Amino acid sequence: MQECSDFFLSDAFARETGIELMDVSPGRARVKMAISDRHKNSHGTVHGGAIFTLADSAFAAASNSHGVPAAAINASISYMKAARKGILYAEAVEFAKNPKLAVYDVRVTDENGENIALFQGMVYRKTARP
Repeated sequence: MQECSDFFLSDAFARETGIELMDVSPGRARVKMAISDRHKNSHGTVHGGAIFTLADSAFAAASNSHGVPAAAINASISYMKAARKGILYAEAVEFAKNPKLAVYDVRVTDENGENIALFQGMVYRKTARP
């Protein structure tokens, strides 16, 4: 999984937003983000884009954990609850995978395990041609 860790570390946007990789294994990844003022919108809650970025980072790590380059072709998110402070976590789990496509479910939670958002994404897997 060192290859996937290196892949994640080269993600300048995730790094800029304070997202940290906690764990990665084949088809799974967990990331976290400590909420700061830079993550908040004008309502004083965490911006939806920050939550999407957190979920997308877990999705990217999980989908690239097999050593095959994978790029998102579709993603959607549903927000369940506003977050204001503390730490947010995103855990991605592989739902389905074939040689060309894979689908991942990502659950975003707060420090208390409360659901903040649910994300689903699909990737195109760049496999070698015969």
